Amino acid sequence: MTIDGKNILYFVWFITTLSLCFFIPKSKIRLALQAFLFSQALTWPLGLLVVDRGLIQYPILFFENANKTSFTFEYFFYPIVCAYFIVYFPNTKNLAIRAMYYIIFCSLLTATELFLLHNTELIRYIHWYAYWTWISLFVIFYVTRKLCLWFFKPT
Repeated sequence: MTIDGKNILYFVWFITTLSLCFFIPKSKIRLALQAFLFSQALTWPLGLLVVDRGLIQYPILFFENANKTSFTFEYFFYPIVCAYFIVYFPNTKNLAIRAMYYIIFCSLLTATELFLLHNTELIRYIHWYAYWTWISLFVIFYVTRKLCLWFFKPT
């Protein structure tokens, strides 16, 4: 059974935008915005590179004449999830808890991508593997967190 891809993209935009209104505390809006922008600066070029190299294909696109990567996932969804990751990161917990936080986020996003791969026409792996998704998400979360720590470093 294949789920309609355009409806999923509309749903992702609606739910993700709506969630920002309710789940980002006002005191953390600047941090969330910075995390969003930092991760966007990483996911967008990485997504373009992966599609350009023929590793992944996105058959259903909003801006198919502009480029062949998924604007929804690379430019919007992953950066917003990264913003949540940074806002709710357990900075004061021990290393095992922080490592589990990375593992859970990366695994849930990879599982979501695999679900979309097998049940929709939104994504096709050509020469790509799920563990590359997991690793790239881990790196993006790690680099974004380090940049946010540096940016909001107390003076």
